[in-house]
Amino acid sequence: MTSTTGTPRPSSLDPEIAARLKRGADGLLPAIAQQYDTGEVLMLGWMDDEALHRTLTTGRCTYWSRSRQEYWVKGDTSGHFQWVRSVALDCDADTLLVRVDQVGAACHTGARTCFDEDVLLKDADSAAPGSDQ
Repeated sequence: MTSTTGTPRPSSLDPEIAARLKRGADGLLPAIAQQYDTGEVLMLGWMDDEALHRTLTTGRCTYWSRSRQEYWVKGDTSGHFQWVRSVALDCDADTLLVRVDQVGAACHTGARTCFDEDVLLKDADSAAPGSDQ
């Protein structure tokens, strides 16, 4: 796949898997990290073919940093590891779901998930039309 500078990034991803992926113009796919046993959505990162290959073969989540233009393995600097339990491709082949065993915080802010702080709507069922609330 190619970086934002147009330079190809080599990959060892299985060609049969690579052929199925529908990537963005930047060669990336969104990768949703979810706690395997509770279903808790932890974070969203970005993977290219090589990041996916590394994730599939090492058992640790590897992402592509769009800002730093480099690979990063979750936990290498923070100690908050993501141990991969399964990886699935969605029905459109344009998003990955990585079910992990999260050790420590998933968010760079130190929060358990990246979705803890800014809840825009909570318990929508209780405010649904026709409810007694």
